[in-house]
Amino acid sequence: MWLLLCALCLPSPPALAQAPQRVNRCTNAQGETVFTDRRCEALGATSRVPPRTASVGNTGIYRAGCARRLSELTGQIRDAVSAQDVNRLSSIYFWSNVSNATANHIIGRLESVVQRPLIDIAPIYPESAPAPLDPALAAGDAPQAPARPRPVGLRIEQTLGSTATPARTVFGLRHQYGCFWITL
Repeated sequence: MWLLLCALCLPSPPALAQAPQRVNRCTNAQGETVFTDRRCEALGATSRVPPRTASVGNTGIYRAGCARRLSELTGQIRDAVSAQDVNRLSSIYFWSNVSNATANHIIGRLESVVQRPLIDIAPIYPESAPAPLDPALAAGDAPQAPARPRPVGLRIEQTLGSTATPARTVFGLRHQYGCFWITL
C-alpha cells in the first residue's frame, strides 16, 4: 500500500512539448459547420471563414457580404434558393421606402421564389435602338465594337415544385451604397 502511495506522490515525467493544434472551421456538403484539426478538403468540406463586415463609405451603413459585383449577387441568389432561405434572399433586397403592407407582399413573393427549384439566372439588358450610321465609318474607318450595356435586371428561371411547369421571376437591379441589390 505504501508503495502505491509513494508512486502517486512522485512527480510525473515531463510531458512532451506539443505544437498548438489549429482548429479549422469548415462547411460540409450539407451546409453544416464542422470544426476539425484536419484540413477541410480532407473531410470533403470547404474552408469557412467568418463573414466580414464591410464599411461602405461614410454613410454609416454596414453590411456583411455586400455584393460589389453582379456575379456575387447572382451567387447570393443561388445560395438563398438552394438553402430555401427567404431571410438570406431578403438580405439582398433593396428595402428603401417600402411600406409595411408592401414589405409583407414582397416577403411572400420572395418566399415563393426560394421554394421553387432553380434552373437558371440570366441578366436582362435594356432594349436599345440601333445606332445611326456614323459618316466616318462610311469613309472606311475601322468600326469599333459597341459598348456592352449594363444589365437592368435578372431573370430567375425555375419550375413549379416537382413538375416541369416553368416559372419566371424578374428582379430589377439597383446599385446603391456601393452594392448591388434586387427589387421587384
